[in-house]
Amino acid sequence: MDILIKILIGFVAIFHLYILWFEMFAWETRGPKIFRGFPKDLFGKTKSMAANQGLYNGFLAAGLIWTFFIQNPEWNINVSVFFLNCVVIAGIFGAITADKKIFFVQALPAIIALLLILL
Repeated sequence: MDILIKILIGFVAIFHLYILWFEMFAWETRGPKIFRGFPKDLFGKTKSMAANQGLYNGFLAAGLIWTFFIQNPEWNINVSVFFLNCVVIAGIFGAITADKKIFFVQALPAIIALLLILL
């Protein structure tokens, strides 16, 4: 069970590193391909906003990666639950405000990891 939890946390962390890269460094090149419904001229105008969002996603990834180095089991669980909850909240908010698919790629893996930790 612990291995499955670590795999899920690793997946969520890697996904957020991808979002960091995408929003900070590839917003104008990959953005129009991913968000096809948005006007193309929007991406240049929102580049700094997207970079800011990417930075926050990097913090989520850093927190999740940190859990791999915490030796104390109680602290490991607490930090894992905190950052996974942050991801779930961000995923639900993104699904409500931007695209419903965000729930499935961002929030759902974190929810599954949370359930495994808490069971």
